[in-house]
Amino acid sequence: MRDLIKTHAALLFAAIASFILMGAGQSLYGPTLPAYSRAFAMDVSNVGLLVSSHWIGCAVGVGMMFVYPLRITPRHVLASMLAGSLLLAWGPHFGIILAGGVLFGAGYGAATVVFNPRVLAAFGPRGPAMVSLINACFGIGAIAAPLVFVALNNNPAPTFLICAGIAALIWVFAGRAGKGAGEPAAAIAAAPFAPHWPILIFHGLAIAIEASLIGLGPTALIRAGVGEVRAAELLSVFFIGFLVARVLLTFVAHRLPALTTATVALLGCGVASIFSATVLPSAGFVAMGFCAGLFFPSMYVAASATMGGHPRTAVAIIAAGMVGGIIAPLILSPALPYMGNFGFFWVFGAVALTMVAVGVFARARLMGPAASAPAA
Repeated sequence: MRDLIKTHAALLFAAIASFILMGAGQSLYGPTLPAYSRAFAMDVSNVGLLVSSHWIGCAVGVGMMFVYPLRITPRHVLASMLAGSLLLAWGPHFGIILAGGVLFGAGYGAATVVFNPRVLAAFGPRGPAMVSLINACFGIGAIAAPLVFVALNNNPAPTFLICAGIAALIWVFAGRAGKGAGEPAAAIAAAPFAPHWPILIFHGLAIAIEASLIGLGPTALIRAGVGEVRAAELLSVFFIGFLVARVLLTFVAHRLPALTTATVALLGCGVASIFSATVLPSAGFVAMGFCAGLFFPSMYVAASATMGGHPRTAVAIIAAGMVGGIIAPLILSPALPYMGNFGFFWVFGAVALTMVAVGVFARARLMGPAASAPAA
């Protein structure tokens, strides 16, 4: 393992640092909205377009990776996040700020496709563990960045300027990050691209649960009787559990079948959701954060094993997750007032446990030819 780390040190450094940067950038949108609202004399609801601009950029970045799977390198995605951070720091008009959100989001979306398959391929049997590691590093940035923002007197300019500096530093050392075993090969690109819809749908539903918990969980907690401040605090604890789960996964991901890991995580999420609906919402929600942290790394590895190493495989997996993550909150958000105080948790308990049944009894259908493959 030490030899592999030494061989792919540039790739590993660029991936870890980039995911920390991605977590930092995304986590700053919420806290900076009031500051931008004051700076541009706009209503907070209108400034909230910044969040939409990020996800529009993500879609653009993933789309670019589908069109140019072999041309976009780690340095390209870092340059996009660097440019976006600079505009978010120095934009004199809100339109420029929105452009910064699109550019950062484009780099963010492309980075998920650039780094995950490279790391998975470069580290061989330990690839699943290393994918878990780099995705765990996202949580470090997501936890740290809002604290830095507060320390800088809630000022977006120096905070995003720090993000730009980090992006520039990573860019300098990322020149060799695309080289070696993890780099997509033209021969693989020439092979047929074969999306496997059952595993993509299963993956999209898992990410739909994760995104809904993050985006709507605090509101559901408030409806269940938790105070607003306490709900915000519980979301932070949710992310800590999320991070811990991904760190722990780095030690076992290469030893367990990836779909089994995802199914066990869904079982835990379903049980915790029902616990939230019937006993204690706060404790159940935190437990759901730990379980949700296992979803993406496990499902990414399972889907990769099913669909093969074509450069567009990663694009399809990330896109499926984005579809689930965007659509589910849009559907559930207007439905929340009609669900009752605990309906949100009952719904996700039912969905998660139904997915467990599918994972157990329809494994061969989900995984296709790779039904017996391990996590690697």
